[in-house]
Amino acid sequence: MYIENLALQNYRNYARAEITFSDGINILYGDNAQGKTNILEAIYLIGTTKSHRGSKDREIIRFDADESHIRAEIKKDGMHRRIDMHLKKSKSKGIAIDMVPIRRSSELLGTMNMVFFSPEDLSIIKNSPAERRNFMDMELCQLDKIYVSLLANYKKVLDQRNNLLRQISFDKSKMDMLPVWDDQLVKYGIEIIKKRNHFIDLINEIIPDIHSNLTSGKEHLCLVYEKNAEEESFASMLAEKQEMDLRYQTTQTGPHRDDIAFLIDGMDVRKFGSQGQQRTVALSLKLAEIELVKRLIQDNPILLLDDVMSELDRSRQDALLESIRGIQTILTCTGYDDFIKERLTIDKVYKVVAGTIQEELDG
Repeated sequence: MYIENLALQNYRNYARAEITFSDGINILYGDNAQGKTNILEAIYLIGTTKSHRGSKDREIIRFDADESHIRAEIKKDGMHRRIDMHLKKSKSKGIAIDMVPIRRSSELLGTMNMVFFSPEDLSIIKNSPAERRNFMDMELCQLDKIYVSLLANYKKVLDQRNNLLRQISFDKSKMDMLPVWDDQLVKYGIEIIKKRNHFIDLINEIIPDIHSNLTSGKEHLCLVYEKNAEEESFASMLAEKQEMDLRYQTTQTGPHRDDIAFLIDGMDVRKFGSQGQQRTVALSLKLAEIELVKRLIQDNPILLLDDVMSELDRSRQDALLESIRGIQTILTCTGYDDFIKERLTIDKVYKVVAGTIQEELDG
């Protein structure tokens, strides 16, 4: 699977742009703030319906336009596919696959599978639990359409329950409605917990060997899924914390408070690991993500590397470069550095300058 062509119209700083990719290594280089990351964002958006930055559609549309259009042509299982996406400032996005509009954004998921790796990902270990939950959710949403529906329903119910908690603070008669939302929250929450648990199990089948190779066999890494509530006790915990929920007017229990622990020989890297260990664990996690997607879809994902090479030392660079062999990779960097030329077989090179994309023929 690989992306053949991307066309943008009124997308961030691009009035109009088109770029054709090789199925191998593609380099986008240029100074900061020229639009390199915007290209990767557009690819990720048209494959997952979401910006990796968390941006709203209206923030992505070029400042002087009312809507934006993205078109991607991909090749998958020997067949050519086309995805079109219209972003609108005041309406929901419109999506078509092979010129046929789809009714729900979730129907797009799985058409393209991508792994996005940016410098921010190197901080996932030490940053907030929300970022680690987002890692699970984004990958599971690409791989499991049922999970997409479960997560959307859970978030809706959670919002409704929190809203009701606020209403109860000045209208006690609404307490009777709380069990209705509790039942729904438990229903969807239990299924999310099960799927996250399975996902961590799959990662744990892959990541120990990757991390061992990165550390020359000196460290053993495993992930622990820290559930805020177990499946069998979720309902009872929700009931036990009802008084606290009413006091704080927010739901204290559920998978929206889950986390992941990263243990090196039993040590919690989040709390006690050095910065070097945390970055190595983050790299191990991304490499495991690539391998997991390969196994589950029986194909290679598209790999998007956003200026991450400059953040890695030589040995970590080597590990990452080794992992991308045979995978379409679109890599951004500020300089077309010698270390890239020397260590990669590069198929296409583009220079990005102020929202324009110029192909260079020496790639």
